[in-house]
Amino acid sequence: MDTDSLQLTDLAVQFLRSKKATTIVKMDLRELTDITDYFVICTAESRPHTEALCDAVIEGMEKAGYPPWHVEGDADQTWVLIDFVDVVVHIFQQDTRQFYALERLWGDARIEEVSP
Repeated sequence: MDTDSLQLTDLAVQFLRSKKATTIVKMDLRELTDITDYFVICTAESRPHTEALCDAVIEGMEKAGYPPWHVEGDADQTWVLIDFVDVVVHIFQQDTRQFYALERLWGDARIEEVSP
């Protein structure tokens, strides 16, 4: 893949913003782990909103030539993970995001909040 992971991160953020995701953050994990370079985390307001955000990211990234390697989520769509290998997008509903607290779990990462 010749596009660097920060560009892929910004592209994913663009698709999330297009569907009104809230509280979007980019987490730079490059100095902490080899599993991925960046997490993108956002909040969805409801199940339909989660589905719309997920569809926007998957479809947008596929059209740009970056299909997801893996997608998984729970039955209630309270957390969907979209893995692009170098970038992993997490779409949470609010309660689930607070419960798993990835920003605290990966607290040593450089975190950038994305404005709406």
